[in-house]
Amino acid sequence: MNYLNTQTTSANRPGNNLTPEMKTYYDRALIRFASPKLVHAQFGQQKPIPAGSGKTIEFRRFSPLPKALTPLTEGVTPKGNTLNVTTVESTVEQYGDYITMSDMLTLSAVDSVISETQTVLGDQAGRTLDTVIREKVNAGTNVQYGSGKADRNLLVGGQADYGDNDYLTVAAVKRAVATLKRNNAAPFKDGCYVAIIHPYAAYDLKTCKEFIEAHKYADPDTMYRGEIGKLGNIRFIETSEAKIWKDATCPVGLAVFGTLVLGAHAYGVTELEGGGLEHI
Repeated sequence: MNYLNTQTTSANRPGNNLTPEMKTYYDRALIRFASPKLVHAQFGQQKPIPAGSGKTIEFRRFSPLPKALTPLTEGVTPKGNTLNVTTVESTVEQYGDYITMSDMLTLSAVDSVISETQTVLGDQAGRTLDTVIREKVNAGTNVQYGSGKADRNLLVGGQADYGDNDYLTVAAVKRAVATLKRNNAAPFKDGCYVAIIHPYAAYDLKTCKEFIEAHKYADPDTMYRGEIGKLGNIRFIETSEAKIWKDATCPVGLAVFGTLVLGAHAYGVTELEGGGLEHI
């Protein structure tokens, strides 16, 4: 009998002797290999869906009340106010991949095939989930472009006119912070906002004298996963998986590197309780 996508030597007999203890070990290993890639996930509100409660979750947000600027009159009950709640729904989806191998391969291979396979599957899982979250967050409409341009197609650059590139600048970063503050976006617990940035964009900021590298922090134990440094009250998280646009919305032949500047509670991340990353 032939099995689709089965790597073999001379045998073609799949075997599966995983005990529950091995299953637990492989689950832990998968999470360990995937976790370093989950840069975008670490800043989302974690809201798992309880088992047996369907696969759709509703996030709710109460709108702030206007200021109560009318003085109260003694003995008179004021009119009072009303609450407004906005909701956002999200439905979980499954993602996965597999590699099938024969018992003969696992017994005769020079390398530790199962361990190496676990490593590459974990890496794949982390990059996959990170990209799913990244695409949702980058679909937001609160956007600012380099040099104050109106849209991506007006940005310029390239090797021919390298000096004219619309680079990420300190002014652009401060403008993003001002936008968050204007909209009363809450910072994270340390009073800072967070920016997820591509290494190429980070290169443009690292030469700035205002940029403080992470290893110079007074308390390096408070660093986020992937954190490289701080500029003002923004902590920068570097990842090669940061969003890159290269489509009809960009200047012809050029790529545009996105930097996400986030306040606390900007988005949510969910999974089915008892689900999540799993090695079967």
